[in-house]
Amino acid sequence: MESQLLAYDYPLLGAFWTVLWIFLWVLWFMLLFRIIIDIFRDDGMGGWGKAGWLIFVVFLPFLGVLVYIIARGKGMGQREIKHVQEQRADMDAYIRQTAGPPSHADELAKLSQLRANGDITDAEYQKAKEKILG
Repeated sequence: MESQLLAYDYPLLGAFWTVLWIFLWVLWFMLLFRIIIDIFRDDGMGGWGKAGWLIFVVFLPFLGVLVYIIARGKGMGQREIKHVQEQRADMDAYIRQTAGPPSHADELAKLSQLRANGDITDAEYQKAKEKILG
């Protein structure tokens, strides 16, 4: 009688199998939480719609996540891009507010660099310099 060897009969393969399952569970929970965050982030969906999706995703998680990705996956990516752009705009506004307006010396240094690179002529340099100082 032949005995059948399985992956868990070998310690190394058993370790790989365990790591694979842990990775899949972590991936699953990341996807689940990302979908829950997307449900709350969506401004176009009403309260009842959010409650319905949340109940569906929490009580039937595998089916709920699959249906949510199929039904709303494209919008999910667009909402994520919009959120990142809003965060970037807020950060840029904060940096501008904190740093203050550029000084005349900074602007003159930039103009000198442009003239040295040949991007602007001497006449354009003088005109811009007068505008900054005057």
